[in-house]
Amino acid sequence: MASSSLSSLSSILSNPQGCSLCFKASTRRTLSLAFVSSKLNHSSSSSSALLPRCYRLTQNSIKRKKGFALDLSRSFSVSQTKFDGPSLHQFISKAQTSLTAPQTESECTTQDSDIASPSKGRIYHETYGCQMNINDMEIVLSIMNNSGYKEVVTDPESAEVIFINTCAIRDNAEQRVWQRLNYFWFLKRQWKANVAEGRAKSVKPPKVVVLGCMAERLKDKILDSDKMVDVVCGPDAYRDLPRLLEEVDYGQKGINTLLSLEETYADITPVRISQNAVTAFVSVMRGCNNMCAFCIVPFTRGRERSRPVESIVREVKELWEAGVKEVTLLGQNVNSYNDDSSDPEPSGGGGGAKWEYSEGFSSRCKVKNMGMRFADLLDRLSLEFPEMRFRFTSPHPKDYPDDLLYLMRDRHNICNLIHLPAQSGNSRILERMKRGYTREAYLDLVKKIRSIIPDVAITSDFITGFCGETEEEHQETLSLVRAVGYDMAYMFAYSMREKTHAHRQYTDDVPEEVKQRRLTELIQAFRDTTGPCYDSQVGSVQLVLVEGPNKRAPETELIGKTDKGHRVSFVRKPLFDKDKGHGDLKRSPEVGDFVEVKIERSTRASLYGEALAISKMSLFHDVGGVDAVVASCAS
Repeated sequence: MASSSLSSLSSILSNPQGCSLCFKASTRRTLSLAFVSSKLNHSSSSSSALLPRCYRLTQNSIKRKKGFALDLSRSFSVSQTKFDGPSLHQFISKAQTSLTAPQTESECTTQDSDIASPSKGRIYHETYGCQMNINDMEIVLSIMNNSGYKEVVTDPESAEVIFINTCAIRDNAEQRVWQRLNYFWFLKRQWKANVAEGRAKSVKPPKVVVLGCMAERLKDKILDSDKMVDVVCGPDAYRDLPRLLEEVDYGQKGINTLLSLEETYADITPVRISQNAVTAFVSVMRGCNNMCAFCIVPFTRGRERSRPVESIVREVKELWEAGVKEVTLLGQNVNSYNDDSSDPEPSGGGGGAKWEYSEGFSSRCKVKNMGMRFADLLDRLSLEFPEMRFRFTSPHPKDYPDDLLYLMRDRHNICNLIHLPAQSGNSRILERMKRGYTREAYLDLVKKIRSIIPDVAITSDFITGFCGETEEEHQETLSLVRAVGYDMAYMFAYSMREKTHAHRQYTDDVPEEVKQRRLTELIQAFRDTTGPCYDSQVGSVQLVLVEGPNKRAPETELIGKTDKGHRVSFVRKPLFDKDKGHGDLKRSPEVGDFVEVKIERSTRASLYGEALAISKMSLFHDVGGVDAVVASCAS
């Protein structure tokens, strides 16, 4: 009788759409029957004590929240309320077991910990899009690891949980995700056949979880697409993933796409995807306030909020102790970093005293509470970790005040690389894009940057075929590329996204074939001008951070990057270690070493040189000039 009563309650929970009053009445009746039956069948105090205690917990939760019945529907998945006790589903599962198998007193004392333990499974993950998504995936792995999902596999066929972290910036990125979801759906739908044929090795059908910007943009549309996906989780809701996965076990679909004004995951230590890597990403801020007409990011990532400086310093210290030699600071608008969590302590540039933009640039969103700025963060990190190299991405041109440029010039461990997204070379198109600057202001900023940091590398982003772009305006973009001479650029044909200003106000009136033709012309203009940037490095000595073997000659060559981001290959051979003096001992460079390399030739996309010595940043930059470096290494 009790078993059927519990089954009745379980069926009510699995169909929570009915009247809440009926649900409450049924719950009271069913729990009473279960309690009476337990008293009759199990005279021991330990087995009978379980049901009244859980019954009181359920009654308290009903009193605490009137809409209890709705909590069990899919809409509960977006709730931010946290409850650490056992759920009613878990109580039913344990109670059914107690009705069929007598329990000893020791078993009852350990029952609470068993109820609280989440189901475990192996994880497979794929990430699409920007570096922020890579860092987000490391945060997700940390959350899941703390919840008992400790094993990560390299193929989806062996996983019980499949994460796909998505990008919504362009339609092509979303189409790749849909293709992968089709395959994951096949693994789930045909699981028994796949296991029988040896194609799948998971112990149960995989749960498919969509994360990131595409999840935030499409929300429940993904859940409704042929039952491909079990959980949809936006970028600010990753802490909720263990609970959302648990909902799936009880026949629900898990969704949480609420954006936050505060979430930065500052207290979570990411699980590094590349355990032996010498480079790492550290997220310092999230969200974007710029509201560019073409961009979906403010709608998928929310408003800007910054991590406290101390939490960033703590994470970088952990990376340094783990052997990481280069950190890239990340943010959707990284150089608008603004830690207003405490009173600013400006150094040099007076961070927090006045919020300054690049000359000739403006912002539609005004800063209310000014705190520690990006220059202050870089100042702190570069001083505390003098042998660690720092990069940052992705910035906005408006947030390059003079104090940031002078700091980059004066600190040897801040890379001489500035990403300066232009998007277009025409002032009218820039105004339609709501970028906050003109072509002339952009070129003036480039001139100022190169006057302060002469040996700087500049990279950029460009969009071709934006709404209303004429052929003459496209030609102005080509002329901007030729005038600046970029070391690298990301170039794309315009892809209209829903919810953006362009989607609401403009017409996507440039034909696709015209967009692609203009993109081809833009790429060619870039290639014509980027070659000299690489050619100018021939004959110089560059400090290269070794990242691994050159894939084209893994047995004989190593490859790494200069502080400008140029890739350099060189022959592996024993070298003197300048940090240990110039004795007779030599050793072969290893991954993570800084190596001084004299550049011998350029392919206009990469560099090749001769390794001179193993060094460190402070030693390399204290030497007065290239000739002195060469003479020192030859002696």
